[in-house]
Amino acid sequence: MKFLWLLVLAVIAWRVFFGRWPWQPGRKGMRARARAQARSVLGVGEAAGRDEIIEAHRRLLVKVHPDRGGSNEQVHEANAARDLLLGDLALGEMEQS
Repeated sequence: MKFLWLLVLAVIAWRVFFGRWPWQPGRKGMRARARAQARSVLGVGEAAGRDEIIEAHRRLLVKVHPDRGGSNEQVHEANAARDLLLGDLALGEMEQS
């Protein structure tokens, strides 16, 4: 019985200190998955630079534009992927400065 109470207190302490439950994925993990998904959508590698991301986004928009048989959702997904990857590049450049 003492073990159960200790476990409950430990879980509550985890929630207080880390802002999430122990069984929830960490925020860094969620961000990494979002970046991986964005790279997959645009078809670029992890080391892709700004120009490569923009060019991949342009090529994807040509394919998924609603006037060419695509949908608005695909355009929004492509834009979100571009914004996420370019935002990460800008943050990385700021940290290096």
